[in-house]
Amino acid sequence: MTYAHYIAGEWVTDDAVSININPSNIDDIVGEFSRGDAARVDEAVAAANAAQPDWAAASPQLRHDVLEKASNLITSRKDELGRLLSREEGKTLAEGIGETMRAAQVFKFFAGEAIRNVGDAVASIRPGIDVTVEREAVGTIGLITPWNFPIAIPAWKLAPALAYGNAVVMKPAELTPGCAWELAKILHEAGCPTGVFNLVMGPGSTVGARIVEHPGIDAISFTGSVATGNTIAVQCASTGKRVQMEMGGKNPLVVVDDADLDVAVATAINGAFFSTGQRCTASSRLIVTAGIHDAFLEKLTSAAANLIVGDALDAATQIGPVVDQKQLDQNLRYLKLASNEGCDVRGGELANGPGFFMKPAIFAGATNQMTVSREEIFGPMASVIKVADYDEALAVANDTEFGLSAGICTTSLRYASDFRKKAQAGMVMVNLPTAGVDYHVPFGGRKGSSYGPREQGSYAREFYTIVKTSYIAP
Repeated sequence: MTYAHYIAGEWVTDDAVSININPSNIDDIVGEFSRGDAARVDEAVAAANAAQPDWAAASPQLRHDVLEKASNLITSRKDELGRLLSREEGKTLAEGIGETMRAAQVFKFFAGEAIRNVGDAVASIRPGIDVTVEREAVGTIGLITPWNFPIAIPAWKLAPALAYGNAVVMKPAELTPGCAWELAKILHEAGCPTGVFNLVMGPGSTVGARIVEHPGIDAISFTGSVATGNTIAVQCASTGKRVQMEMGGKNPLVVVDDADLDVAVATAINGAFFSTGQRCTASSRLIVTAGIHDAFLEKLTSAAANLIVGDALDAATQIGPVVDQKQLDQNLRYLKLASNEGCDVRGGELANGPGFFMKPAIFAGATNQMTVSREEIFGPMASVIKVADYDEALAVANDTEFGLSAGICTTSLRYASDFRKKAQAGMVMVNLPTAGVDYHVPFGGRKGSSYGPREQGSYAREFYTIVKTSYIAP
């Protein structure tokens, strides 16, 4: 079976296909997915542009009902969809089902937001004139989503876009198109009108590029690499498109002398290694003050070595495979680089099995100036950086071109409060992993991590709507 694009309410196939492989077992083919081109994008944009005015003008109750039904359908299929996610991306089955339920929660939340798109009525400074401020749909939105959260990130872009009356052309990551295809099927079943949602699969170099440059696209929401995001931002600026970028992270977790050691280690293990470290919010720099450093490193090393690496569908597995051979090769290059830079590399061995398995790696003795502490690796690896005290830890935490998430482990209210104020990040965690967020509050960072309005929660309204001010005289 070839999985088709979804354009103008119809399933459309191409002769060219991309093979979706299970990273836990490379002999397991998840499916063959149609590989689109610029012409397919043009068809999808035309369909979206034709459908968008009626969708924006429709009752908010209709948009609510479509999104709520989609949420219910996702929930009813959570085990099936979670298993698919784990097969195509490599997250453990528990994580796959959890991410699927997050997608359902996001759709449910934005079903409510569809009927809460409030504005303002204010008095004019001129007598006899009324002023209203309303939010309207932007138009047709291009969504370009990554491989590491193949159902949650499409959901948290797609649900607000639809809730506020926009039409959508979405391109999922070529590595993990299966979950996005299922979302298309679910929206079709939920009664999403013809042309309002369109799915075009294929490579970023053709499908993604055409979405970005297409004059019929009014805004772009992108999650992916810094290099690609910067290119897209420049292109959008040159054509006046709205743009929202979520890119990389090199997130610090500070561990202060007074931290509860068990809490600190568990927090670091979760943030650095769960989801195989393939999260932009992963704790990739563990910045530890001198008094607790040795005990923390010893316990962290033992805990990491005992993590069970294996098939994502095995209930005993704690760390699934790396997503593909290309990513595994990149991880191995960083392992070698860490050793060459003078780190004591602990772990990182290739694990046995028919997939892309590697054990978590700790770069002990790292400094914040090493390449492995500056560049986003996107794998189960973390630098452990020893510092003298809290003040140096804060300075090192902020010494990065990124600013997505930052965490601290401490029992001191003074340190926790100071870190919350001074950490140069969009999200701050206290005694919690840097990875792991709620869906009803804003998500995003500073510096090179993010550009444009925040995602998720009611703050998503800032990107997916445009403000209109009206002056009315009797």
